[in-house]
Amino acid sequence: MAASIADQAKGGLGNFPTTLGRAAGMPNMMMGFGPLEFVVTPDTTYILIGWHDHYRRIFTDGRDWPADIEPTFSGYSIGRWVDEDGDGQYDVLEAETRGFKGPRAYDEAGLPLHIDNQSVFRERIYRDKVDPSILHDEITTIDHALTRPWIVDKKYVLDPDPHPDWPEFYTVENNAQVAIGKENYFLGADGLLMPTKKDQAPPDLRYFMPPRK
Repeated sequence: MAASIADQAKGGLGNFPTTLGRAAGMPNMMMGFGPLEFVVTPDTTYILIGWHDHYRRIFTDGRDWPADIEPTFSGYSIGRWVDEDGDGQYDVLEAETRGFKGPRAYDEAGLPLHIDNQSVFRERIYRDKVDPSILHDEITTIDHALTRPWIVDKKYVLDPDPHPDWPEFYTVENNAQVAIGKENYFLGADGLLMPTKKDQAPPDLRYFMPPRK
């Protein structure tokens, strides 16, 4: 993380993938920096996001873990509904998510999750008992880059508008960040590449014809 912050201080992008248009994946996709829509069906709960990451599926049909999981940024989620207070109504969705590819970062500071992509996330999603307009997502992160499981409580607030606006966002649209090899440059308003760091070398132009004089 220190290296990521130091790189950002020099004008670099650090270790956060969404700056170049890649998905953030779990757990960052559940940050709630944009609207989230939970769609609950008998067999699957869908979480629609519409930003760097677009959706999740949490399967609640009683399935077991597949023998082989196709790695994705969002992972493969299996959940179950729990009636915690015994009133006959389900009030907690418990989920576990595995099966990742990377790179992924824990947050915008660039704290990297382990390169082995063996992360496990356990969630408890439930409405606040005092204020039902608040939805909690207690996320426990188990990852070899961490010295112990890390628990956070994300709180989402209900939009009372019966016809909310669902913006669509793509990082690659109007993104002036240009990655060439291991270097990042900035596309200026004049259409020319600009350095992002002091004394940054220009891209290797060996395959381009020199400009005519």
